[in-house]
Amino acid sequence: MQSGVLRVLRATAASWWRHRGLRRTGQTALAQRLERQTVLRDLGYLKQAASLPNAHVICGEGRTFLHPGWTTVSTFAPIERFPLAALAVARGTPFIDIRSVTDVTAFANLPCVARDGSVDPDFSGPGKSVSLTTYIDMVEALGARIANDPRPCRST
Repeated sequence: MQSGVLRVLRATAASWWRHRGLRRTGQTALAQRLERQTVLRDLGYLKQAASLPNAHVICGEGRTFLHPGWTTVSTFAPIERFPLAALAVARGTPFIDIRSVTDVTAFANLPCVARDGSVDPDFSGPGKSVSLTTYIDMVEALGARIANDPRPCRST
């Protein structure tokens, strides 16, 4: 793991309001322990995002999600202010920007991305799932922008 990544994760953990509050009240050891736990958790998310076939970052109006494959790590901040998602994208995790999608109903009716890389042959209807590349095809047709495109012969 690059030292720059650790530096960003440590700074983010130390700037969290709860950790700053603990430091202000003299509970430095507890703040350091919680910050260390946060950094280790976030490193785990980054490792999963790099190794799982359907991991991706998706950014909409006012919200950014990192989907490492089995859970969602989210925040209300744009990606520029969400270091974990920004680090994942910088390390090559596909990034789907849905801020330009205007048909919200069509987007809401899209199937989910399969968590384990499996593909549902009949992907219509609620609770269905598709591969990340199929999902990207669908969301791109609605006007989304894609970075770190995992589809063959495409890269941005």
